[in-house]
Amino acid sequence: MGNKKELSTEQRSALLNVLESRFEKNRNRHEGIEWAKVQAKLDASQNFGTERLWSLHEMERTGGEPDVVGYDKETDQYVFYDCSAESPKSRRSICYDPEALESRKEHKPSTSATGMADAMGIELLTAAQYRELQQLGNFDTKTSSWVKTPSEIRKLGGALFCDYRYGTVFVYHNGAESYYAARAFRGSLRV
Repeated sequence: MGNKKELSTEQRSALLNVLESRFEKNRNRHEGIEWAKVQAKLDASQNFGTERLWSLHEMERTGGEPDVVGYDKETDQYVFYDCSAESPKSRRSICYDPEALESRKEHKPSTSATGMADAMGIELLTAAQYRELQQLGNFDTKTSSWVKTPSEIRKLGGALFCDYRYGTVFVYHNGAESYYAARAFRGSLRV
């Protein structure tokens, strides 16, 4: 594997098996979408680079449990979101972005949500996407997830996060440099 963003044949096969199994177990997340078409798109991704498969692998490796949640007809892309019941375990205890990480003088977390998402090749969910996700099940009933924060809020030092409590999606704010053991981030990827 010359490029670090490539998967071995075994990793690719294992990932596709996990994705197909999850897809079949959670049909309510992608009504009207056929796995064969998603599989064909993933197979075709080999023609324009392996980074999307690698990104899905990273989503899986860090506990995100990616699954198809939609299809964008305009761009001919399938949309994957992290669908783990709680915020992904291997992404917790991180602040919002590299600027926030740099601003911490003591007790710095290992990385930041946007920095980690960039390294994985995925996008943080927006608050609107987070609400869409909650239409497919109950997520983050005990944890919370950083979401993409508008630049006006971020410029003032804040960042947004969401969770699901009392049958409602709540959008909150914190200082971007804060981090908690029960907060991670959820990402999206288009294939």
